[in-house]
Amino acid sequence: MLHVATPSEILSGRTTDVYFTRTVEVLKKAGLGDVRVRAEFHVSSLPKGYKWAVFTGLKEVVEVLRGKRVTLYAMPEGTLFYENDPIMVIEGPYLEFAVLETAILGIIRHYSSISTKAARVKKILGDKACLYFGARALHPAIQPMADRAAYIGGCDGVATVMGAELMGIKPSGTMPHALMIIFKAAVGDHTAAWVWFDKTMPSDVPRIILADTFLDEREEALLAAKILGDRLYGVRLDTPGSRRGNMRRIVEEVRWSLDLHGYKNVKIFVSGGLDEPQLEVLKDVADGFGVGTAISFPPSIDVAMDIVEVEVNGQWVPITKRGKLPGFKQVYKCGARHVITRWGDPPPCGDPLLAEWIKDGRVVRDLPSESEIRKYVLNQLAEVEL
Repeated sequence: MLHVATPSEILSGRTTDVYFTRTVEVLKKAGLGDVRVRAEFHVSSLPKGYKWAVFTGLKEVVEVLRGKRVTLYAMPEGTLFYENDPIMVIEGPYLEFAVLETAILGIIRHYSSISTKAARVKKILGDKACLYFGARALHPAIQPMADRAAYIGGCDGVATVMGAELMGIKPSGTMPHALMIIFKAAVGDHTAAWVWFDKTMPSDVPRIILADTFLDEREEALLAAKILGDRLYGVRLDTPGSRRGNMRRIVEEVRWSLDLHGYKNVKIFVSGGLDEPQLEVLKDVADGFGVGTAISFPPSIDVAMDIVEVEVNGQWVPITKRGKLPGFKQVYKCGARHVITRWGDPPPCGDPLLAEWIKDGRVVRDLPSESEIRKYVLNQLAEVEL
């Protein structure tokens, strides 16, 4: 069997921490099963060196809470937020969502962590292509989720068939080393793999050749250019660490050689163990990048949920644990900064970010498409620095 939860098990609260089921039992026994609360989701501190994060996962949170006797306030999915910003608030009977806290936090934290890393990568690369190649670093049950998180965070494409299909985009990818190895062993010529790839793939698939399997990167890139001619869109360098040396010099050498022989239009893509430092070094010499593990396993955006108000005799009473700010709050976007106020206070500036997405269990706001969310993220990235 696969140790994964089904959607119905998640929605029914089966993936909760056991102390929430015990809390439900205690509150019911004490006659407090109808107590209404306002529970706030926020980040007290961001990972070291991070100035902002990207809020994602709202689409799935809406599905978890759909039909529940709660009202959900949240920032739009894809909003860049800062330390202590309330990004989401659930209002309603506590027992209506108590056993869902674990799942909701897991959704927001994992989504936002991947999206934030993808946004940082895209901020570094700017107009250069960034493809998410991280599915093989994850359990297959969550690959589509990771693809969505990376794409709306700023990546230009994703590699898996299902992840792309669920978002209505085409999957991106080139070819594995396995293709050249099989042709080399079976017919004695690994370049035949490139020819057969060109013969087999439909015209809308870019001819990007993996150029580092058996020969020097420069030699393989030139061979591919001579064999495929104008049909060659680009070469991908996935040089293993044991042969890599100075990757920037390798890319520069390939670029120089291609240009020297009249192949200036052939693009160069780099993949394999890339993270922010390597991307900073390579971003001006390569045309695109495949980034995987760094986005799949990013620093955690540690979102917490805390009750900040409890309804007593029809009145909302601000209350929370030590170290947290009690009371229902609103966040205003004032240029490139956020201002937090008490809910209902006069607007200090700008536009409010928290809005109703669910009211008494009914979804009241349309959720944007993944492409629209990604565009929203990219527009905000232009306003901030790493």
